[in-house]
Amino acid sequence: MKPETIRAIDMGMGKAACLVLTAVRRIVDALAGRPVSREPIKKILFLKLIEQGATVLAYSALARAVQMVGRENVYFCVFEENRPILDILELVPPENVFPIRHQTFGVFLWDVWHMLEQVRRLGIDATVDMEFFARASAILSFLTGARRRVGLHRFTSEAPYRGDLMTHRVQYNPYLHTAKFYHLLVEALEVDPEDLPLLKLDTAAFTETLPLFSPEEEETRRVRKLLKDEFKGRENGPIVLLNPNASDMLPLRKWPTERFVALGKMILAQHPEAWVVITGAPSERVAAEEVSRHIGSARVASFAGKTTLRELLVLYSLAHILVTNDSGPGHFASLTPIDSVVMYGPETPALFGAIGGRFQVIHPQLACSPCVNVFNHRFSPCRNNLCMQSISVEDVYREVRACLQEADK
Repeated sequence: MKPETIRAIDMGMGKAACLVLTAVRRIVDALAGRPVSREPIKKILFLKLIEQGATVLAYSALARAVQMVGRENVYFCVFEENRPILDILELVPPENVFPIRHQTFGVFLWDVWHMLEQVRRLGIDATVDMEFFARASAILSFLTGARRRVGLHRFTSEAPYRGDLMTHRVQYNPYLHTAKFYHLLVEALEVDPEDLPLLKLDTAAFTETLPLFSPEEEETRRVRKLLKDEFKGRENGPIVLLNPNASDMLPLRKWPTERFVALGKMILAQHPEAWVVITGAPSERVAAEEVSRHIGSARVASFAGKTTLRELLVLYSLAHILVTNDSGPGHFASLTPIDSVVMYGPETPALFGAIGGRFQVIHPQLACSPCVNVFNHRFSPCRNNLCMQSISVEDVYREVRACLQEADK
């Protein structure tokens, strides 16, 4: 299913499902008369279906869960294509990941049914819904049957409706960085759910950290060979990576493709020792090769679709600079020593900026920005992303040049 289809189902069928399940929950609770479980937590399931970059921001939250119940008792439900970053972070055992396919609605329902069956068989007693007001994850959390369920609740805010399916209802704070918010969701598992609104903890006490990606020798040799094959063994100077595409989830985040072309030409003209590599997902391979062709140099190559995620991180470890829109690669880069230049427009680095690594932010302060947020389900009325268009090639090149000069010292 396309992202637009997933959102349409979530907004349409999701509202009705949340309403019905809320009524079911209240009837069952009234008949059973059972309070929220106060027993020690044994197993925790995280629900974070989309966006691998956001999963990087959840690292400290996952580490806290491991501290609570042990690594072998932490589980994760995710869309199949977003699983690779979990394996790289190495906090959740591979066998504890429930991948959900969504090529069609029928396949999605089949995998969800299988996941729920496994969760109940394993006796998972706590869930943490890490999606911001998405209804599918709230519904899945309720259907697991877990006695303790943490997630967002709108309370008196004009936020998207998703029923009353959580036992531990957390109020969304739009002034808190996403990494800290994920951390708070885990902490909410151990507090009194009646102390509304959750969560009354000092966030200054939380330290958000990331691991440094350490490639294996064979991986490094393989990526070095890929570079040598593409550049015929001549790539002795600095390598600049250009990631010209944001995912189809939020096309408003895209910097104009022709500016990536112009930037690539400028870098190669001003730095004759530099090499440019275009990166991207397999679905972006044709577009990335087109960018490479338009730059038109023997010192540029496209690696889009030619590497796994691990190999991409190896490439980051070997390269000097990454230039990207606000998307997953900006967060992946924070796991490596590479300098990154990340362009923001429809969203803000105050909430979604990388929490590690060496990154520079370019973020025009337009009055309408950020227009993509939790309260509008990340649906912006914008049809003309001037926030991204106002970032000039010279603006980005200035940051790239500063990074190259710093690397030469």
